[in-house]
Amino acid sequence: MDQQRRAFFKRSLGVVATVSVAQLVANRVAYAADLPHVDEASPQASGLGYKHDAAQVDKAKYPMYKDGSICATCVLYQGTPDSEWAGCGIFAGQAVAAKGWCSAYAPKA
Repeated sequence: MDQQRRAFFKRSLGVVATVSVAQLVANRVAYAADLPHVDEASPQASGLGYKHDAAQVDKAKYPMYKDGSICATCVLYQGTPDSEWAGCGIFAGQAVAAKGWCSAYAPKA
């Protein structure tokens, strides 16, 4: 009888752990979708030359910008390849556009 009880509790704990992890992942995805978008006019964004559309980057002011460099291909971008907006390691608590760019851009390997 004790072995059956132990097996039951082990299975129950496994199910609870799996459900908890799934809930955390679901909440993380929902949270990322609710992030406010970075304001291009904010001091941090303007200081880094952030633009929602990389085609609008001032290439004279930011000569390190290379065509094709967008947030979605940056190591700091926290979204999936199909995300239009996602979190960024530079702009805590805010979302950047996948097609955006800033001077903190670092290409993924």
